[in-house]
Amino acid sequence: MLVILSGVAGAGKDTVRKELMNQIEGATSIPSYTTREPRADDIPGETYHFITREEFENKIKEGEFYEYDIHHENYYGTSKKILDEKARTGIVIKDIDVNGTEALKDTLTDIKVITIFLRVPKEELQARLENRMDRLPRDEIILRLNRFDYEESKISNYDYVLKNDNLEKTVEIIKAIIEYETKHGK
Repeated sequence: MLVILSGVAGAGKDTVRKELMNQIEGATSIPSYTTREPRADDIPGETYHFITREEFENKIKEGEFYEYDIHHENYYGTSKKILDEKARTGIVIKDIDVNGTEALKDTLTDIKVITIFLRVPKEELQARLENRMDRLPRDEIILRLNRFDYEESKISNYDYVLKNDNLEKTVEIIKAIIEYETKHGK
């Protein structure tokens, strides 16, 4: 089973994913490949697989991605090989943008996919982005805020939509969703 956490940039996808990983026994995560520069708190191979633009474009040519996109001027993509290996043996929790979610939902027919959109009010999002530990540059904050309406317009494509204003509550709800979907499915 693949559980996709999506939403606007800064909605807390990565924080929620990490907490779910701590609380769900046997759950795993797969980092995307990206051409963006690592941040101070990034762990190569854990937060992302960092590669050059040329390496990424070669992987595209070789058909190694289920989906890829340019987001905030950098490539991001999901490895076919890694996802196939992990999703067949348990629960994979992946945070990904709205375009990647659409592509994965449309492409993966033999893996159960549950999509969850995390919402946050625009004003709160701005505060979160401005107060992040890794201190985003002002132009990146503006770029993310400008994408807010586009990302919100994709909500109808999701199985579940949650307001992410309380980490504990959000994690408990997602755990209940996973338990329900594991038992009952669609």
